Amino acid sequence: MPWRRLFPTLLIALLAASAGAADLPPQIPRAVLFGNPTKASPLISPDGTRLAYLAPSAAGVLNVWVRTLGKADDAMVTNDTHRGIRSHVWAEDGVHLLYQQDVAGDENWHVYSVDVATKVVRDLTPFQGIRAQNLMVDRHRPNEMLVGLNLRDRKVFDMYRVDLSTGAVVPDTQNPGDVVGWFTDTDFQIRAAFATNPRDGSSILRVRDRGDAPWRDLITWPFEENGAAIAFTADGRGLYVETSLGTDTSRLVTVDVASGAELETLAHNARVDPGTIFLQPESRVVQAVSFDYLRSEWQVLDPAVRTDFDALSKVHAGTLAFLSRDRADRIWIVVYRPDDGPARYYAYRRDTKQADFLFADRPELEHYTLASMKPLVIAARDGLELVSYLTVPVGVEARHLPLVLDVHGGPWARDVWGYSAEAQWLANRGYAVLQVNFRGSTGFGKKFLNAGNGQWGVGAMQHDLTDAVQWAIKEGIADPKRVAIHGGSYGGYATLAGLTFTPQLYACGVDIVGPSNVRTLLQAIPPYWAPVLNLFVRRIGDVLTDDALNRRISPLFHVDAIRAPLLIAQGANDPRVNIREADQMVAALRAKQLSVTYAVYTDEGHGFARPENRLDFYGRAEAFLARCLGGRAEASQPVPGANVELR
Repeated sequence: MPWRRLFPTLLIALLAASAGAADLPPQIPRAVLFGNPTKASPLISPDGTRLAYLAPSAAGVLNVWVRTLGKADDAMVTNDTHRGIRSHVWAEDGVHLLYQQDVAGDENWHVYSVDVATKVVRDLTPFQGIRAQNLMVDRHRPNEMLVGLNLRDRKVFDMYRVDLSTGAVVPDTQNPGDVVGWFTDTDFQIRAAFATNPRDGSSILRVRDRGDAPWRDLITWPFEENGAAIAFTADGRGLYVETSLGTDTSRLVTVDVASGAELETLAHNARVDPGTIFLQPESRVVQAVSFDYLRSEWQVLDPAVRTDFDALSKVHAGTLAFLSRDRADRIWIVVYRPDDGPARYYAYRRDTKQADFLFADRPELEHYTLASMKPLVIAARDGLELVSYLTVPVGVEARHLPLVLDVHGGPWARDVWGYSAEAQWLANRGYAVLQVNFRGSTGFGKKFLNAGNGQWGVGAMQHDLTDAVQWAIKEGIADPKRVAIHGGSYGGYATLAGLTFTPQLYACGVDIVGPSNVRTLLQAIPPYWAPVLNLFVRRIGDVLTDDALNRRISPLFHVDAIRAPLLIAQGANDPRVNIREADQMVAALRAKQLSVTYAVYTDEGHGFARPENRLDFYGRAEAFLARCLGGRAEASQPVPGANVELR
């Protein structure tokens, strides 16, 4: 953007910033918000004696650590030196821990095991260019693992059985070409599959009576319906299933494996679909179900755990989630996630009904003043209700503030109430933050989901975001001259769409790994997304063959309309949104001499896993927003270890 056009906006922003910054609480350092957690993700061992968790090594790289419960004998058992480990699980033998790792964000995950005693690490899926997913373990087969590999065919995942002692990998179940998920019974035999029909977009629950029996279709959900399998019952004759057949929001039901008939409705909420299913691993009884409309709430189904939930409700504020339980079901590892503080982990002992505090993931946050996240419902222009979340700065009146619209990715996902590092960062810098579950977001029933079909770009999905900003302006919360749009993945696309299709609304935009041309996005998806490509086309529209549609909804073809500066950040190895999406957008902007800053992280994929890269990016974004909107900024300096190129 030419400076003569940008100068009045900058002057207004700087004057407004100087008026309110003195009333804000002390700045929270970016390293506290976006660096590695101190400790996170504790899991109890099967025998209930040890805790495995994630924590940084001496070099600042996330690794798996183990301690004896109740002792201080913490020891690091893995030795990742670059990317960091982000998830782990105990093998049921209690000897090994399993974790997944890719290379530089390529998402070709390998499954590794580490012997907790010897610290010997083994790659259990040592196949170049192959992705591992659908990892399963079972308490009755403690020395085995099931895992999906696209080894035979890059497009689909067959299931393999792995011996944890020897590392032997043996084919177990071949994918016929349309299966995207598998389910085992209590004998650790694959007896159910979730498939998609590439012709009509329907979903199919397929079952077999034994591990060597033929498959048969049990339930078919048309494209507009929602359905999912959860688990087999203990006797193997029933399946727990979520289904929207006959209702708008999904019901949790038990179905008969022989006939597909519904036997019982276990839980249903008229406003939202089921969330987490709390299933007793041995008895396979559904004990509780969470439902999340404005905030998550648990519905207890099993009287055997009602007193446990009552006791846990008194431990700490925030959303309660369950991470693991020991084999005897005596110890539960739980976490509380408030909106204005760190996650706090506890070991809950069922016999005494006591919760022993383990640690907080980011204890430094407790030294700062954090903002509250307010859940609310905003009406779209057609009356559709949009569950949204507003976070405003502490210490200043929520009037005429600079606003950042923070758009979630997916788009088939949703925002939830609770701690958000981005919301806290932005509010602490003086911005109001608005997060909107636009139509097409998941969890609010099939009508809300399908209302987003064919509504990308110039359609109602983007209108919902526009309407939410206009609501904030009308309520006097937002300064209409100081509104930014920010997001990753689909949120990055929405950022580009906002700046192109509603250029008068936004003063600037931050796009993280966002698509710019929907056709080239779909043409470059990984081969293993082939079974669901038709679902994308049905949700978005047939941009692969309809050139007019693609041009209408792809921001790349509307760069002439952009009037605001833009920051684009991209992982060089992103397998979902190929770097071409950013490259071509930047080239088009520069051809028109429009303002764009382009940062490429050379060892990242779809998002930024390494803390050094996160800190570099958020430092750049913070300085960018301060220039555009006038919020305050922590002093920026080079981040050692960040692998970024300004292109």
